Amino acid sequence: MFKFEHTIYFYAFAAIPLIFFLVLWYFVSRARKLKRVGDAELVQKLVPYSSKRKRIIKVVLFTLGFSSLILALCNLQTGSKLTEVKREGADIIVCIDVSNSMLAQDLSPNRLIRAKYALEKMIDMLEGDRLGLVIFAGEAYVQLPITTDYGAAKMFLESIDPGMVPIQGTNISDAIKKASESFSNDEGKNRAIILITDGDNHETEAIDAAEEASKKGIMINTIGIGSLNGVPIPLIENGVVKGYRKDKEGQTVITKLDAELLKTIAAKANGVFVHASQADLGLDAVLDKIAQLDKSQLESKMYTDYEDQFQWFLGLALIFFFIEFLLSERVSEWYKKINLFSNAVK
Repeated sequence: MFKFEHTIYFYAFAAIPLIFFLVLWYFVSRARKLKRVGDAELVQKLVPYSSKRKRIIKVVLFTLGFSSLILALCNLQTGSKLTEVKREGADIIVCIDVSNSMLAQDLSPNRLIRAKYALEKMIDMLEGDRLGLVIFAGEAYVQLPITTDYGAAKMFLESIDPGMVPIQGTNISDAIKKASESFSNDEGKNRAIILITDGDNHETEAIDAAEEASKKGIMINTIGIGSLNGVPIPLIENGVVKGYRKDKEGQTVITKLDAELLKTIAAKANGVFVHASQADLGLDAVLDKIAQLDKSQLESKMYTDYEDQFQWFLGLALIFFFIEFLLSERVSEWYKKINLFSNAVK
């Protein structure tokens, strides 16, 4: 098991393409200046010990040293102690609606971002529970299989946006089915689904799916996010609202919360319905309901101690930089005599 302690330094790798661009610009610029001096063959005779190949090798060595230095700063850590950990917790899968209607701005800055903010805070509150993520619009997809890695959960949550599901709509039944399939086959009463959506769904299959989940002992809690009166769905380009979505007749599309559907789904699967507001998404009430479940004892093996390995990359960086420093751009007389370079400039 390994991990990097400071992943933020990975952004420094973005400088490598810039380095290659500057080197290319230098070579092109140098070649143009030499052409101004005179004929290329004559210039070659005037600088017989100049080696283009060595200049390229120096650039490669510097890049390797720079890359090794970045990895040293990131500090690779390897697990050194594997411990069996026992804990009590529930299995929770969050189904989050990513349809275009979730871009409505009746909650600031919009429904989807507001839900993501609240879920990040909820993850910080979890202790011993396992968490999974399902995203849905016209179809549902497992974004994150159920896990205790809360850091990974936050990372996947941050990446969620409406463009991830190509088929639009609000297919709640598919989301419930996909979440139900993602649980283990254990018969414990420790499984719960948190469904976050505006409920703008026109299919009756959602209630049937909730009843099937309830038969498996799965609780479904629903969080309705959005206005009961309805608001338009914005068209956003580069973070700026350019207008609002319209239907085929040219009428502005209005999205509003279907609270009754979400109440029915929660009731069918022994959960609670909460209407989210700007101040409170309602996750506290949902977690209180989940806390009433019979928590199962979960066993897992995990690394509790890690050893730093940055010194290997630091040493490698110093070696590359040292070799680059010692390497001359000129072809030595000794190399010239043994004819390693058939031509002075290649």
